[in-house]
Amino acid sequence: MAVEVVMPKLGMAMKEGTVSLWNKGVGDSVEKGEPIASVNSEKIEIDVESPAEGTVLKITVPEGEGVPPGTVICFIGKPGEEVTVGQALVPVQKPEVENEASAKKPAESTIPARKAGERVKISPIAKKMAEAANLNIEEIQGSGPGGRITKEDVQEALKKSSIQKKEKSEEKPVELQEETQQVTVSGIRKVIAARMYDSLQKTAQLTINMKIDVTELIALQKQTVETIKNRYDQKLTLTDYIAQAVVLSLQQHQQMNSALIDDKIHLFKPVHLGMAVALDRGLVVPVIRNADTYKLMDLSRTFKELAQKARQGQLSNEEMQGSTFTISNLGSYGVEHFTPVLNPPETGILGVGAVYDTPSFVGDKVERRSILPLSLTFDHRVLDGAPAAAFLQTVKQYLEEPITMLL
Repeated sequence: MAVEVVMPKLGMAMKEGTVSLWNKGVGDSVEKGEPIASVNSEKIEIDVESPAEGTVLKITVPEGEGVPPGTVICFIGKPGEEVTVGQALVPVQKPEVENEASAKKPAESTIPARKAGERVKISPIAKKMAEAANLNIEEIQGSGPGGRITKEDVQEALKKSSIQKKEKSEEKPVELQEETQQVTVSGIRKVIAARMYDSLQKTAQLTINMKIDVTELIALQKQTVETIKNRYDQKLTLTDYIAQAVVLSLQQHQQMNSALIDDKIHLFKPVHLGMAVALDRGLVVPVIRNADTYKLMDLSRTFKELAQKARQGQLSNEEMQGSTFTISNLGSYGVEHFTPVLNPPETGILGVGAVYDTPSFVGDKVERRSILPLSLTFDHRVLDGAPAAAFLQTVKQYLEEPITMLL
């Protein structure tokens, strides 16, 4: 009996998922656990694995189409097996094998011409070959069932293209051309692109920079590492201390913990802190809700748990919404100063750079000091440069006198 493959539920609030890519086509054999498709919701994208060994009998949801979770997106079974798609059983046509001799193909004259605006039908391997060769699939005539473009059709198009290029090269001087790979913007990358573009278009963003002397903070971190490990089985990072300093500073500068919505500035009392996490597929921002009620150890533990869930693709939509301020750290990449982009409708985002050592005057003596660069981007519609600088100055005071964060 054919096995149903359904659209997974990617978060409690998910109402619709989209098939971003089919790795297998009808007639392709699959192993149990082999990725057969990529699906995404608004912020999460995962691979759907085959629940059984067999053949892809029918694909019911094409690429780019959104359906509710639990919807059957394809069937896996034995070749020629019948499947049910919300109606009586219908026989499954065995697709034409793409590597058969070209003599078995229908004659070109019998292939129906594609109508204007008609969706191009193409096998996954043929699609990949066409994209790699930068061929326009709209210009390729398919010889498979229903006009489907097969691997042999793409190979034939490549031959014709090669002949045409050779003829042109004999007429014109050879011109250097760069090979390009085209990647469709979809899933998390598409959401990020839309949000960042919208952020820059609809806000008045300004970035100010400040250098923080964290020599004493690093010394405190080293002095307490064994005690914290033995007592809490945990490690406090520089990012943890920065997060604590930001939370304490936001409580003193409420204008930075705000949002401009419908021409009204909303000042928030609780601090819902967003902490950006970089993934292979894009950036996600898990949110520590009511961070102002957390102690330093709890703040550190919660962030690490959320970051782990983010890397495993297990964050719910609720855990990525409602932030009132965001921290983005590129220090591990060696970046010092950068310009972070606001996460609307927030008023501020703090960019954290890499710590570096430099000689500095301490009184009349020159000492080796550790410097942390910070970059604060804020919405100039909500507040001016002076109050934004005052907030950053408060963050500086906490980090340069770290004992005050523990009192």
